[in-house]
Amino acid sequence: MQFRTLIPISKTNNPIDYNSKIISMGSCFAENMADKFDYFKFQNQTNPFGILFNPVSIEKVIERTVREELFTEKDVFFHNERWHSFETHSDLSNSDRQELLETLNKAIEITNKQLKQATHIIITYGTSWIYKNIESNAIVANCHKVPQKQFVKELLSVDSIQKSIQNTIDLIQAVNPDINFIFTISPVRHIKDGFTENQLSKSHLFTALHQVLKTHNAQPITHNYFPSYEIMMDELRDYRFYADDMLHPNPVAIDYIWKRFSENYISENSISTMQEVEEIQKSLRHRSFNPESEQHRKFLAKLQQKMNLLGEKLPHIRF
Repeated sequence: MQFRTLIPISKTNNPIDYNSKIISMGSCFAENMADKFDYFKFQNQTNPFGILFNPVSIEKVIERTVREELFTEKDVFFHNERWHSFETHSDLSNSDRQELLETLNKAIEITNKQLKQATHIIITYGTSWIYKNIESNAIVANCHKVPQKQFVKELLSVDSIQKSIQNTIDLIQAVNPDINFIFTISPVRHIKDGFTENQLSKSHLFTALHQVLKTHNAQPITHNYFPSYEIMMDELRDYRFYADDMLHPNPVAIDYIWKRFSENYISENSISTMQEVEEIQKSLRHRSFNPESEQHRKFLAKLQQKMNLLGEKLPHIRF
């Protein structure tokens, strides 16, 4: 007997391997998945402009990157003793304006090159709710704790999300027509918007994204949908799979979603390398009771040999 439903997932025609170059962008769940890519030593770059939740903000930084539109002084502002940009996450904010601009423009330069070279881009959408700056009438990626009275909160329509996703695809394909897209909806629930409002938000994302994917049926190779939200809601339908806030997936859930992802989106010939990497990672975390012992020295020598052999096969891997 089966006591849960399994979400069917189609294997991609262009799986990820150790020669793939991956860019991950979007909500905090994008970072969870990227941590797995980093752990297993894939060539992955994550959120160069910080965590981004809504489709329009993702589109905006992609447009800037593709067109190499550098940030200038008019694009940053000072608040709570730090300089910020409404287009990026507060992780990038800085007490020095010039340093912030240099960081942001370096991100444009590096990400532009990465987009042109990438084999896969994974985009995770988190919410349809957006905050619009009243003064500029622009959608912001992050409010940076600026008083709420300076913003209007709105729900993006399905049509506007659909156009934004298509624009994002067009911008990226303009510089890299062979890139493979993997889209997903974040399983993190945005309860601060309200329970009903969170469901409404996710439903707009689902409807818009699947309308876009439907138009790309002629190109199934390059446009994939990974059901991370559905796995969390259906396969892991229990609060024991949530973190203490009861909103975010906990490590067990992330491990399981990664397992389902790797079964369908990572090439079979990479699995043995992943196992080698994991053995090394576990060994690196090993703490000896007697670091000066002969046994431990032999252990370290054997570990170094494993790392050297793997490095010869895949020079980009560094531990």
